[in-house]
Amino acid sequence: MPISEAEPLLAVSGLVSGYGKIEVLHGVDLALRRGEVVALLGPNGAGKTTLLRAISGLLPWMAGDVVFDGRSLKGSGARQTVKAGLGHVVEGHRIFTQQTVADNLLLAGYDLPMTERAARIEEALDYFPEIAAKRRDLGAMLSGGQQQMLAVAQGLVRRPKLLMLDEPSAGLSPVLVDRVLSVLARLSSQGTAVLLVEQMIEKALTIAHRVYGLSQGKIVLETAAGSENLSERLERAYFGR
Repeated sequence: MPISEAEPLLAVSGLVSGYGKIEVLHGVDLALRRGEVVALLGPNGAGKTTLLRAISGLLPWMAGDVVFDGRSLKGSGARQTVKAGLGHVVEGHRIFTQQTVADNLLLAGYDLPMTERAARIEEALDYFPEIAAKRRDLGAMLSGGQQQMLAVAQGLVRRPKLLMLDEPSAGLSPVLVDRVLSVLARLSSQGTAVLLVEQMIEKALTIAHRVYGLSQGKIVLETAAGSENLSERLERAYFGR
């Protein structure tokens, strides 16, 4: 799918963030366009989760800026970024296990008018028939793969302009990984941008347009997903060679 060269939907510039006085991100620059899938790759401890948390307002910044859909997110918390159209599916299938599938989705759209919320829930479930059939089951009764589908569906209730996902393949079988990635490709084709943190590099590259490599809190590589010798280039970038 051709990607527009217009102004980026998301523009991260010089972002410095971390935990308390511990600086994890050291001046990160990153951009996504509408409908684009970008894979954020890097070794464990590189700062990938920290970057997503900083963008979505879960972590404060020490310096830099994040401009989303033409507006700076400086000073915005997680609730404001969600309302702006930025969805963040955190690592680890974070759902309410003692609530039903339907109630999990209702909570995701808690501030929407009831009629609108009902329509968006059906829209989100349309992407995942596997959990649509279990809408009255408790989250605890779902398999790990189904819980991950529910976590993604929660993000879709908001109809995000950008959906960020942190390790959606964690603990899933290859078949279920392909299922989740196929939904992300479908979202991209409909104009939703996707920022994907993923350790299964080959899987991520099947749907990504571009790749950023992150190492020790810095962007060390930016390239097209189909570029030649990408695995070797990533390895060299990670280890500073």
